[in-house]
Amino acid sequence: LVSAETVTSPYNLTIVIDAGHGGIDGGSTGTNTGITESELNLIYANKLEKLLKSVGVKVVKTRNSLDGLYDAGSKNFKKEDMQKRKEIIQQASAQAVISIHMNKFSLKSEKGSQVFYQQNDEKGKKLADCIKDELVSKIENARNLTLGGDFFICKCDDIPSVIVECGFLSNEKEEILLQDDEYQDKLCYSIFCGIMKYFNISL
Repeated sequence: LVSAETVTSPYNLTIVIDAGHGGIDGGSTGTNTGITESELNLIYANKLEKLLKSVGVKVVKTRNSLDGLYDAGSKNFKKEDMQKRKEIIQQASAQAVISIHMNKFSLKSEKGSQVFYQQNDEKGKKLADCIKDELVSKIENARNLTLGGDFFICKCDDIPSVIVECGFLSNEKEEILLQDDEYQDKLCYSIFCGIMKYFNISL
């Protein structure tokens, strides 16, 4: 892929990439390796950003480091963190939000990437379906369904917004796979293709 600086984009498109968690909120933790979700989320967000920028898409990220989005000593760091994400999304004048997460479940056999959207949001569902279809076609064990629910990050602005749960850190094999560089590239490329498909952009 060519660098973002050499691309003349034929379209005007901004995507917000939200790397979930951060700081003292590490999210889920790998059962065997101890890897934190927040660390992996940022790795995937950075890879997705690179892909989008390579074709001239503008990217706004909610966080660029392992830190959370709250002030030191905050009494309600989670609320402050989420509010800051909302402000970033609203100020971005973006056309879509992709929130990156890792899953965890009590049943260690659970596995596979999955995409969620804000219930009753048809545009969000369409974006989720586009990403899901690409994941299913390229990633083993990707779940062939999307689920609607009530998610703060998906209702920060009136634009299609989805949560991509990349896999389960509670599954021994997937925990290792999610840390593999080639697998990360493949999964992020699938998300990228899904975004391009939603906006009818040919690669």
